[in-house]
Amino acid sequence: MKKEPFVTKEQLDKIAQEYPTPFHLYDEKGIRANVKALKEAFSWNEGYKEYFAVKATPNPFLINILKEYDCGCDCSSMTELMLSRAIGVVGSDIMFSSNDTPIEEYQYAEQIGATINLDDITHIEVLEKAVGKLPKRLSCRYNPGGLFKISNDIMDNPGDAKYGMTTEQLFEAFRILKEKGVEEFGIHAFLASNTVTNDYYPMLAKVLFDVAVRLKKETGAHITFINLSGGIGIPYRPEQEPNDIFVIGEGVRKAYEEVLVPEGMGNVAIYTELGRYMMGPYGALVTRAINEKHTHKEYIGVDACAVNLMRPAMYGAYHHITVMGKEDMPCDHKYDVTGSLCENNDKFAIDRMLPEIEKGDLLFIHDAGAHGFAMGYNYNGKLKSAEILLREDGKTELIRRAETPADYFATFDCFDFYQKVLKK
Repeated sequence: MKKEPFVTKEQLDKIAQEYPTPFHLYDEKGIRANVKALKEAFSWNEGYKEYFAVKATPNPFLINILKEYDCGCDCSSMTELMLSRAIGVVGSDIMFSSNDTPIEEYQYAEQIGATINLDDITHIEVLEKAVGKLPKRLSCRYNPGGLFKISNDIMDNPGDAKYGMTTEQLFEAFRILKEKGVEEFGIHAFLASNTVTNDYYPMLAKVLFDVAVRLKKETGAHITFINLSGGIGIPYRPEQEPNDIFVIGEGVRKAYEEVLVPEGMGNVAIYTELGRYMMGPYGALVTRAINEKHTHKEYIGVDACAVNLMRPAMYGAYHHITVMGKEDMPCDHKYDVTGSLCENNDKFAIDRMLPEIEKGDLLFIHDAGAHGFAMGYNYNGKLKSAEILLREDGKTELIRRAETPADYFATFDCFDFYQKVLKK
C-alpha cells in the first residue's frame, strides 16, 4: 500500500512560504472522518464515549475538533487536567488515569469532577487523605500479568508493566471501595500498545467482561463502565494493513452480548482512550533538506531533528518519508536522513531507499500526529516547531507558534541574566 500525503506539493510549497520549516501539519478533514467512523463503529453501545488521550497531541485546537463529537479527555497529569478544563471539558467528560500520582493532582481532579482511575490499591488511602470522603464513582486499573498473546503472537508483556493492579488486588480494592461508600465502579486496562490487528480490542474486552462478571458476583459492586483504554495502532509502514474500526467494534459487541448481557449487565457503558489512532495518521512533520554529506554513508541533513519527532531516535521507530514532488520517481538512493543534534541516533531514517534528494526539497514525514510534537524537548537548546492546521477548505491556521529563544530562557526570567542573554 502506498502512503499518500494529505497535502499536495503545490499546497505545501505555499504553506512553507508562510510558515518556516520545520513544522507539524494536521489534516482536519481526516481527523473528522476518523472520529465519525469510530463513533459509528461503537454506536451499538448506548453509553459509549471516547476519551481522547491528551498526552498524544496536547493541542486545544485539535481537541476541540473531537469535542464537537462529544469526545472527552483522558488526562494523566496536572497540566493535562488544566488544559482540558480551559477548553470546557470538565466533570465526567474527564478520565484521570495516572500513576505514581501526587496528592495535589488527585485534589485537582476531584475539584473539577473528573472520574479518577486508581492505578494501585495503596492509592485508595492516598486518595482518601487527599480529598476526604471518596467520590461515589471510581475506576480501577487492572493488570492481569503474564504475556498478552493473540494466536501465537506475543503482543505485549503486561507482567513487566508498572501499571495496574493484580487480579487479587483488584477484587480487594473493589471490596474496600464498596465498604467506603463508592456506588459506581469502572474497570480499565491497557495490555498492548500500537496493535495493528482487529483482534486486540475484542480479546481485551472479553478479558475485562469476564472479570466484570466475577467482580459483580463476588463483591456486589455496581459496574457502570468498562474502559478499553488505547492500544489500537496505525500502520506506520506502507506494507501494513490498517485496522478496520468497524470490524473491531463488531468484535467488541459480540463479546459484550456473549458475556455481559446474559448476566444482566447489558447497560454497562464502553469507553475508549485512543490517542495514536485518533491523530497519528492525520499529522506530519514537514522539514526541508538543507545539507548533504558523502562519507562512509550518504547523509541528507534536514532542518528538523529529534526535538521535533523523538520516536525514531528513542525507539528506532519507522516513519515513512515522502519527498514532495518526487512521489513517482524511483527510490534508487540509499540515505540516512539526519537532524543536527549532537547525538548519533538523531536520524529519521537509516539506510532508507528514497528518490534522489536535493537541497531545498520538502520532506513529508508521515504519521507524526500523535506522540510527535508532544514528546519534544529542548536538548542542545533546540526549539520546538510550530503546529499548523490544514482546514477542510484548504486554508491553514496557526494553532501553536514556534518556540523562540525567549521561551527557552523563560525560566531564568527572575534573574538579571535573562535580559542579557536575549540581547543579540
